Amino acid sequence: MTPAEPVGTHRVVRPPILYAGTPVILLSSLNADGSPNLAPASSYWALGQMLALGLETEGQTLANLQERPQLAVSFPSPPLWPAVERIAELTGRTEVPAAKAGRYTHRADKFAAAGLTPQASDLVGPPRVAECLLQLEAEVRRITPGVTGEYAIAEAEVVRVHADRRIVADGDHIDPLAWQPIVYSFRHYFGIGEPLGPRGGAPADADAESGSDFDVDAWELREIGGDPACWLGSVCPECGAMRDGDGPCPRCDADPPD
Repeated sequence: MTPAEPVGTHRVVRPPILYAGTPVILLSSLNADGSPNLAPASSYWALGQMLALGLETEGQTLANLQERPQLAVSFPSPPLWPAVERIAELTGRTEVPAAKAGRYTHRADKFAAAGLTPQASDLVGPPRVAECLLQLEAEVRRITPGVTGEYAIAEAEVVRVHADRRIVADGDHIDPLAWQPIVYSFRHYFGIGEPLGPRGGAPADADAESGSDFDVDAWELREIGGDPACWLGSVCPECGAMRDGDGPCPRCDADPPD
């Protein structure tokens, strides 16, 4: 037993989901009639210019990508989490799948339901989300069925990246201090807290044996950890738009909350 594994702090559990902390993304795809479908997701990782996306088998997004293998991936910032929630239990499927019956309802225009704006892409058909500061255009190269049959894995190559000027630094680098994603951790939304340091910047005097220079016994374990999305006071409660200052909402003209 190492100092990092004190006796009695762990127990065997079986969480219903294992989203330890992944970014929230909004996936745009095209329906058969050419209209866009918008879906939130968080099963995502990237390696080089390739994305791996976990998609529900019965979802409209997977059906669209199997027929029209292009998509746009937009990363909402913490103020947009209410917009994500507004479409979290909507489906683009005309007939709600049996697995979603009772929880999901059909909505054809999920951009409108979320209160978000479609923005034309350059190289792919599906639109980007205009309010998102980081957007990717991608071509699906392969779709692999999942082990259980409940999901599939879509591998997509990014063909263009769009980044708001305010989050770009040093040429083509995204400044992580200027832009932060929504992180989905065990069914809760979070923003990123204070940075710990850059890759390769660990202090030389850190405890190499335990991998840490803090006292594990000093931890206060909580049900959920991290810093909650911190800009919610700037979100309009009526339409979810981001306010700039203390005046009325720029989208719906609602008065600021008391």
